Amino acid sequence: MKKVSVFLKTSQPSPHQFVEFYRKIAQKGDTILSIHITAKLSGTYTSAVAAAEELKGEFNVIPIDSAVGSLGIGLMCREARKMERAGKSVDDIVKYIEGIKSKVRVILTLDTLEYAKMSGRVKALQAALASVLNVKPIAVLSDGVLNMAERVRTRKASLERVLAMGKEEYGDKPVYLGVVHARDLKSGQALLEDAKKQFNAKETMISELAISIAANLGPGTVGLILYPVE
Repeated sequence: MKKVSVFLKTSQPSPHQFVEFYRKIAQKGDTILSIHITAKLSGTYTSAVAAAEELKGEFNVIPIDSAVGSLGIGLMCREARKMERAGKSVDDIVKYIEGIKSKVRVILTLDTLEYAKMSGRVKALQAALASVLNVKPIAVLSDGVLNMAERVRTRKASLERVLAMGKEEYGDKPVYLGVVHARDLKSGQALLEDAKKQFNAKETMISELAISIAANLGPGTVGLILYPVE
């Protein structure tokens, strides 16, 4: 992604692909909890809903819009699995996910606005000014919507601001702490080490940013995922 000069576009799976996948992994009559990236950034959830409708009577498919992406979805899936193994009902699991998703925060800093410009998320003039002034934007994914929240001078300051914004939101509350990055493992590891010192993290992890988000924000994007422990 770093070497291309054109904007990369992603494409969600088709309803037919979901139908084939569900039939491959499940047996007739099974309930399938299908958790997906925010519907406001991808059509994946919509495809899953269409597939669920087609499979009525064969499977009980329950598509869920996670309102997040990347590690956030992974943590939801893990917690859902824990609940299932503990004997919780499907309704209990769905209720938990619907309740937790508005509390998960994804705070990112971009290395450049060029990819956001090509995706239509910022205007060309804003991107040009940010480049000239060495401004590093901060984006927040909250309730499924990715918004440009602030602009900070220098990379160092932007990483510090990401931590500060997370701290303002969660304070000393226990969280699962994740760091995501788009082709910048070094910055991601540095952010994770700093975050460990500031948050009441019950568990930490690092991963590459989901391509559907990274394609809109560009290489060099680094950020935090804060998932409350309940």
